[in-house]
Amino acid sequence: MKMACESCKSVHEEKVKISDIKSPKVDIFRDTLLRYLGYANEVGESFRALVPGSVVLGSYVVASSYVVADATSKGYQASKVDWGEDSTSKKVVHAVGDTLIWQGLASVAIPGFTINRICKLSHYVLANTSSLPLPVRKWTTTAIGLASIPFIVKPIDRSVDYAMNNTLRRWYSIQPQEEQLVHHRSVIAADISKNVSNK
Repeated sequence: MKMACESCKSVHEEKVKISDIKSPKVDIFRDTLLRYLGYANEVGESFRALVPGSVVLGSYVVASSYVVADATSKGYQASKVDWGEDSTSKKVVHAVGDTLIWQGLASVAIPGFTINRICKLSHYVLANTSSLPLPVRKWTTTAIGLASIPFIVKPIDRSVDYAMNNTLRRWYSIQPQEEQLVHHRSVIAADISKNVSNK
């Protein structure tokens, strides 16, 4: 009994290696319905013509909260990885920073601006080329904005990846294992540790 207690104590004192932890294969921020919270501001922008500005602002708060939660999650995952000789705190900063920037651009700033412009242009065109009543024009603008969302997601994601791979990620030298962790794909932290240890 005494030996069992000493064994428990040593387990708590040592840093647990991530390869020994059974990590879930599902990233709740990327692979579940929570992912759609990142699109809240695009929905808000689509409804801008129909709702008060505070509702649109609230949609940005929801989307930004999702971004912060995902970045925090990636930082936590990075802290659980055995990075070998590399500094864990440095990897955590990379994971949090990369996720904040990528998600901030790809999920909030660029899509929000894009949908805003699509809706603005649609409303302008409808106002100048049709005799539709104002309520119909507003609902049509909203429908166009909502219908545009699925078509802008992948091009924006790829564009942000390309831009970051050729600018910021070169500056802070993000490694393949780090990119696997922070990138917008499902990943198992234990697999990263194996890749690091096999490097």
